[in-house]
Formats: sequence, C-alpha cells, structure tokens
Amino acid sequence: MAIEKGHRFEIDFGEAFPHGLVLVGEVAPDTEYQSKEDRASGRPVRQRVDELTGKRQWKGTVTDPGETNPKRASFPITLLADVQPVPTTAEALPGMRPIELEGLTAEPKVAGQGEYKYQSYAFRATGFKAAASGGAQKSAKTASPSAGESTAKAA
Repeated sequence: MAIEKGHRFEIDFGEAFPHGLVLVGEVAPDTEYQSKEDRASGRPVRQRVDELTGKRQWKGTVTDPGETNPKRASFPITLLADVQPVPTTAEALPGMRPIELEGLTAEPKVAGQGEYKYQSYAFRATGFKAAASGGAQKSAKTASPSAGESTAKAA
C-alpha cells in the first residue's frame, strides 16, 4: 500500500517548529492568477479554495528562527478558514509577531531547481493559537488536521 501524492500528515506544531515561528507582515487572501485580459475586462479576483476541505485559502509569510539555512528560513504558509484568521499575539517588532499554528499539516514536496533539489514541505494550518512567551515552543498543544504552505524543512 503506497501513500498517495498530496497526502497531508498531521504534525504537532512544537515538533515541526521547536523554536516557534514569526509572522512577517499580514495574512491576506490567496487569490487565483488573473491575466491582463481578465483585469482589463473588470473580472473580479477569485480567492482560492482548498480542494480537500472546501475552505478558503489565506497566505502569510513566516520565518523559522530555528532554520540554519537563511535561504530556507522564510517561507509562505497557507491558512484554511472560512473567514480571515487573525493572529492572537502582539507585534514583537513592527510587522513581526510570534505565532503558533493549530491544525498543522505537512505535505512533502521537492523544492529547488536542477541538480540543487531538496526535500521540503507545504505546511497548512486551520488558524492561530496564542504563542508561548520567549519564542521557544516545545509543548504538544496542537495536532489537528488541516493546513499552510512552506518550503522550509521540518525538524
């Protein structure tokens, strides 16, 4: 029995990101590509919908302070929810806030180009939990299925 392509593995937030995550900027709708012709004709921008859950997709950029490779430290994450998820923590610096995700899943994928390919993951989550103080989040608080996308390596 093989695991099908696109399978999402439930993973505990503390296991995937033992040093936590930092949200950089704001969460915004994940929209479908719109051509010049579509824009010129005034067609409305459509938000993407997750094929498995039927929930709307929201995008945010996160940074993993535990990642040693600076090129892989920041990556996009996808949040699946009917309404826009709002972080529950205050900004540590302007535009940056520590976060913890609930309903986290990881989908293995190949990243990189040519002969420089490497194992990566698309992370999805269902929302935010209050982040632990101090940045280190080694607790087993979350382990639900669902959703966010990333090119970072999981621990």
